[in-house]
Amino acid sequence: MRTLLAAALTVTALTAVPAATHADPLPSATPAVETPALFDDEKGGNANGDDPAIWVNPADDAKSLVIATAKEGGLYVYDLDGRQLQHIPAPPAPGGDDEPGRFNNVDLVHRFGGRDLAVVSDRGRDQLRFYAIDPATRALTDVTDPAVPYLFNTTQAQVNEAETGYGVAAWQDRTGTYALVSRRHDTRLGLFKLIVSGGKVSYRRVRTLDLPASFTMPDGTTWTPCGEPGEKAQVEGMVVDQGRDVLYAAQEDVGIWRLKADLTGKPELIDTVREYGRQDTFDAGTEECLPGQDRGFGGTRLSADAEGLTIWYGKGGTGYLLASSQGDNTFAVYTREGRNRHLGSFTVGAGTGVDAVQHSDGAMVVNQPVGRFKHGLLVVHDGENTPADGERENTNFKFVPWERVPLPAR
Repeated sequence: MRTLLAAALTVTALTAVPAATHADPLPSATPAVETPALFDDEKGGNANGDDPAIWVNPADDAKSLVIATAKEGGLYVYDLDGRQLQHIPAPPAPGGDDEPGRFNNVDLVHRFGGRDLAVVSDRGRDQLRFYAIDPATRALTDVTDPAVPYLFNTTQAQVNEAETGYGVAAWQDRTGTYALVSRRHDTRLGLFKLIVSGGKVSYRRVRTLDLPASFTMPDGTTWTPCGEPGEKAQVEGMVVDQGRDVLYAAQEDVGIWRLKADLTGKPELIDTVREYGRQDTFDAGTEECLPGQDRGFGGTRLSADAEGLTIWYGKGGTGYLLASSQGDNTFAVYTREGRNRHLGSFTVGAGTGVDAVQHSDGAMVVNQPVGRFKHGLLVVHDGENTPADGERENTNFKFVPWERVPLPAR
């Protein structure tokens, strides 16, 4: 295993574009469809929505699927009208005192071993799980090798400490099919090559890379993002530009990184959150970070946490990188090409019979017709679905027709 280490880093951000203010509201996209509510309690099966993937049916795009994670609630499969077609529970705990399965993120692999796969990060078990998609029945079948290794740990006791596989992004090139996985409560990213054995899917670790945990500010001071003692600034949202073999990774309390998908070379921080460099302090009583002095070193487009990333592919290498700015309920838009110039931001507001999106984690977009969505589809997680049901935590996923996304001028 090869490990690349990154020390304290001085960052020069791209030229800032002033963010819209409350007096100058952002343009809004309106969703057309939403999925049923998920409830993160015992009655609701501890289902807490997080990350979606869009599988386009090659035989009939109207029969495409949205596949979404719900943490301890497992995996949910929806049709293009938002109706639930299938529910796959997360694996149980291997032992009475061990952590149960907890599906965090999902991405897709096309034509691996003759089939399309949903690749899921199981943060409870520190593993990847694989589900083959049948185009005829639209059913998902577990094809995970029972002997899949841990991603980042070596013992179950370590897994129970919860520094486990977190975000996931699939990548395919001429050398093979890979999953890039981030580690919870750490800055580490891992590259894993997928392998097939006896019809089942497993993986082996290729290398890891550690993003910085502390940063040198313009005034020469060193800043470390606030967190619980021993925890580092983690990455969750990730996406690979398949045409360029470039990985984008959202370090939640820091910003968006661009680096080679094979985890070689030097990562570049292309944008930072507004809280970057702010001297927050951890309060052990509330287990929260209390806002401190803002020295003005942060960016202008993202509010922590920086979360879901997805790419809309245009012609001739053009397109858009979309990023969920969870802290202010917006989505930032960057060019796919060049230096990822920031173009603007938008919200996902309320549509007819569908509420607005808040605190969004994962997102995915496709640039081709899928059933009723003739110009493409953006699916985003809604972390505060309404109407509420008392005090129950309520999440779901919103489907936004691509033509309704208010793209800024280039």
